[in-house]
Amino acid sequence: MIGLLVKYARDHGLESGAGFKAKDVRWAVTFSEDGRFLSVIELGDVGSNHNKGNHFAKCPDLSQPEMIAGGETRSQFLVDSTETVAPFGENRNEPKAQRRHAYFVDLLRRASEVVPSLAAPAAALADQNVLDAIAKELEAKKAKPTDKATLCIGTKFPVDDSAWHVWWGEFRGSLAAVSKGPAKAAASGTMRSLVSGDLVVPARTHPTIGGRGPGNRLVSFDKDAFRSYGLEQSTNAAMSEEEAAAYRAALENLLNEHGHNLAGVEIVHWFKEKITPEEDAVFLLESGEQQERAAQTRAAELLEAIRTGRRPDLAGNRFYALALTRIQARIMIRDWMEGPLEDLVENVDQWFKDLSIVHRHGLGLAPPPKFMAVLGATVRELGDLASPFITQMWRVAVGGLAIPEQAMTQALGRTKIEFLANESPNHARMGLLKAYHVRKGDTHMLPYLNEDHPDAAYHCGRLMAVLGDLQYKALGDVGAGVIQRYYAAASITPALVLGRLVRLSQFHLGKLEGGLAHWYQMQYVAPVWSRIKDSLPSSLTPQKQSLFALGYYHQMAKMAADHAQKPENTTNTKESSHV
Repeated sequence: MIGLLVKYARDHGLESGAGFKAKDVRWAVTFSEDGRFLSVIELGDVGSNHNKGNHFAKCPDLSQPEMIAGGETRSQFLVDSTETVAPFGENRNEPKAQRRHAYFVDLLRRASEVVPSLAAPAAALADQNVLDAIAKELEAKKAKPTDKATLCIGTKFPVDDSAWHVWWGEFRGSLAAVSKGPAKAAASGTMRSLVSGDLVVPARTHPTIGGRGPGNRLVSFDKDAFRSYGLEQSTNAAMSEEEAAAYRAALENLLNEHGHNLAGVEIVHWFKEKITPEEDAVFLLESGEQQERAAQTRAAELLEAIRTGRRPDLAGNRFYALALTRIQARIMIRDWMEGPLEDLVENVDQWFKDLSIVHRHGLGLAPPPKFMAVLGATVRELGDLASPFITQMWRVAVGGLAIPEQAMTQALGRTKIEFLANESPNHARMGLLKAYHVRKGDTHMLPYLNEDHPDAAYHCGRLMAVLGDLQYKALGDVGAGVIQRYYAAASITPALVLGRLVRLSQFHLGKLEGGLAHWYQMQYVAPVWSRIKDSLPSSLTPQKQSLFALGYYHQMAKMAADHAQKPENTTNTKESSHV
């Protein structure tokens, strides 16, 4: 996995080398070439609430161990927070802020030996009057103390100049020499890199991964239990500083540009060969509501193009997907997947097909749900989703696996609550129940009503829907009706409940006028009852209860469509009392 991340960094020109990092910088403190402060300017998409500033591909970057080597307070070079470049805000007089600023200025002075243009700004930033002017502009422009800032001299950004690179490497080497803790220099011996297999001097510590969240380490060994054969820290996972910097750059790029945050689980994916966003099957899983139908169609079209040979370039491609969570200072890998692009497209296409369900109105299919809508269908709130479950469902969707029983039982519980509360059924939830049975081999489970389904539990649910609708047509809204009072019991012990309700239905039929009673008996009650009267189950398992729920939903959708098309057969044009 790490080797593929390193390759991604190299293929996409993201390698910046050890001691360097790509950074987004929002503010520039500008000076004339003779060192006069000019102004503070906002970089990037000026005025945007989400402005990240300008992207600088190769900024100097000290690791956390380097920042504290020898117990000295340090800052970054050329790019740091606004409060470090020019202290302002409520913490401007704090001793630590002052020390960080002083170190920032000192680095400029040192580097001016190789980049003379840095000398004048260094002198200006040591002048309190200049700092007060900069602070006033930062506050006026509503800069945050944590925003990143850099220098601009004339029309040039020193961070873009390569003249300081060699000096920077030598400076970092001096930090290793003075360190007495985690940042001490790597042993002079070499080890085989886990990434390349080459002999390298292993990095003692690895860089933190930023992206959209706080910095966390992917590789870290700080406990005795993690150390073997006398190896210390990251020599337990030997790779060079350059390789560590490369996988960090790749992962941060993927998190920023292609990441999906699924209730705390971050998903990144990429491909062996570049493809367009329209060909990205993973993206189709999370398409916006206006694109959902197009996403399902696009997945089917891509699969057809690959299989017919019209897109041979896609046929040989591969996908890689990584799921991770951030726990304290660490990154935990939850899952890793890779495989042919064709398999990915096929699985996404099948995911949409298996989730397809008739609309609650009964007229056509419901829109395909977004992936997070499917996860949300299993819980009351998205915050209740557990990371292992999210990762498991991600693998189900991308890998074409069976729906876990946990997902079915949770969705079933939420479905019962909806039915008992007389709320409109959730399409994603009903689609998930249907997909559970389809992926268990139920070839009779269709998106819409199947009067020939072989399982009695399914028809018991249908009968419950008929009896509830019949009561509503006969008596109108009676508050707690048949469904609210008996659905829960009927879905668990149908033999104990349904026979009694069928007898009660004769009273409701007697309330219908104008031949409607005969029509309702022949259209719904008799056909459904005939499918189950000789095989009425005494009790139902959760799996059978989900069939009961699907039968109930399919029948309600069918009756909603019938009533919409034949309003003369109803005494009330309300959409339905139960959907």
